[in-house]
Amino acid sequence: MRAMVLIEPNHSLRQLDIAMPEPGPEQLLIRVNACGVCRTDLHIKDGELNRPKLPLVMGHEIIGTVVKKGLKVERFSIGDRIGVPWLGYTCGECRYCRSGKENLCDSAGFTGYTIDGGYAEFTKADQRFCFHIPDFYSDAEAAPLLCAGLIGYRSLVMAEDAEYLGIYGFGAAAHIVAQVAKYRGQKIYAFTRSGDNEGQRFALELGAEWAGDSNMKPPHLLDAAIIYAPAGELVPLSLRALSKGGTVVCAGIHMSDIPSFPYRILWGERSICSVANLTRRDGKEFLELAPKVPVRTEVETFPLGEANEALAKLKGGRIKGAAVLVIE
Repeated sequence: MRAMVLIEPNHSLRQLDIAMPEPGPEQLLIRVNACGVCRTDLHIKDGELNRPKLPLVMGHEIIGTVVKKGLKVERFSIGDRIGVPWLGYTCGECRYCRSGKENLCDSAGFTGYTIDGGYAEFTKADQRFCFHIPDFYSDAEAAPLLCAGLIGYRSLVMAEDAEYLGIYGFGAAAHIVAQVAKYRGQKIYAFTRSGDNEGQRFALELGAEWAGDSNMKPPHLLDAAIIYAPAGELVPLSLRALSKGGTVVCAGIHMSDIPSFPYRILWGERSICSVANLTRRDGKEFLELAPKVPVRTEVETFPLGEANEALAKLKGGRIKGAAVLVIE
């Protein structure tokens, strides 16, 4: 099968013909229809997440069709359309798994990082960590829901019922979360890199009350802020925009170092927390909610062989919404 393969970090992906995966007893063989291109993929390619399986087929926002299943598979049938997320495996036995925090499992496997993912014509996945996909979405539209949507939803839950919600970094996750927050009656304040007029217009189109540069103060103090951009300097900036008792949620898997800041901007029972991965419960809840909102994903599609171009456009901030590889 054709696949775009990372041989070595900090190098372009190579298009290769590699062996078709063979599913184990609990696994599915999936024909990949579409696979989202996520900022986490950039962190892997650029060596910022430094423990990938190598060589590696990246991609963890997979929409595909079941073409073969292992002997113990009961949840899915041949021909089902399913989604494969970042969380690809957990042990089910550690204290995190047993307490409903499988996202923190020390033995977890991650699609497109420690497990080959969806930048390929076929992939395999553990049936227990796959989801049925709502018919409401096409393959390309559904792909960003599997990470930008799921991690975004988890970060929104951690922001609790914030009436005034700041979103720093208006990319794939933010454009989904903004729609869910608006549906919930929350007021959105969008922060983008300096001078990103297109991103600010996009946020306003999606119902934001205000949009501006990340170093600006919003017209209202925030009850919570979610940071999607991998920039540690946004933590003190968002704290300064936060009301007492508010929370800053760091939603990325990687972030540059957070600079020192005065205690007075944290004082007042403000807090900082991070989001780590997702749980299957997050997936079930969000995929049931998304068509009700309804969440509409803005996507720019690329053929499989243009994965490097998609990554470059994402890195340069030149993607409106989400980038998606369509495999034909």
